[in-house]
Amino acid sequence: MLRNQRIAVGATAGAFALALAVGGCGSSNSGSGGSTSTTSPSTGNSSGSSTARPAADTLSTAKVDKVGTVVVDGKGFVLYRFDKDTAKPTPRSNCYGTCAAQWPPAPANGHVTVKGIDKSLVGTVTRNDGTQQLTLAGWPLYRYAKDDEPHEAYGQGVGGIWFAATPTGAKAMTSDTGSGSGSGSGY
Repeated sequence: MLRNQRIAVGATAGAFALALAVGGCGSSNSGSGGSTSTTSPSTGNSSGSSTARPAADTLSTAKVDKVGTVVVDGKGFVLYRFDKDTAKPTPRSNCYGTCAAQWPPAPANGHVTVKGIDKSLVGTVTRNDGTQQLTLAGWPLYRYAKDDEPHEAYGQGVGGIWFAATPTGAKAMTSDTGSGSGSGSGY
């Protein structure tokens, strides 16, 4: 009988976990978008191991074929902005669940070095889960999961709503914008 109770408890816990997972993946535009931080992350060189920090701790510029000069993280991966987010009057991220799995938010840890970008344009937004996400000119920044190598921009123009960020926070515009150079849902 004790064995049957353990099986029942395990099955119930498994069903509950499945319900949570399914519920969290269904929406790319959930609830509140979080609040913005009024303080920009500090800039300058930070001490410590670079492998202990996420790649987004350095924002710099890079010239990417067919896209132009865009913002990249510390590992050289292109950072994107999402047209369904808002920058003004306050930054707000609207990419959660399955959207955030394909477009991971650029994390903000308080120590950002900028190269070729006006540091006054860099800030943060608090996501629904309490984590901090980097912003540029108010626009939340993301990576694209299908960019396998630095300086790839397969997310450019996906769904007509995802664009590589320029050093001023604007959308990178190319002649093929709208169709995207990669495949995938635009969310």
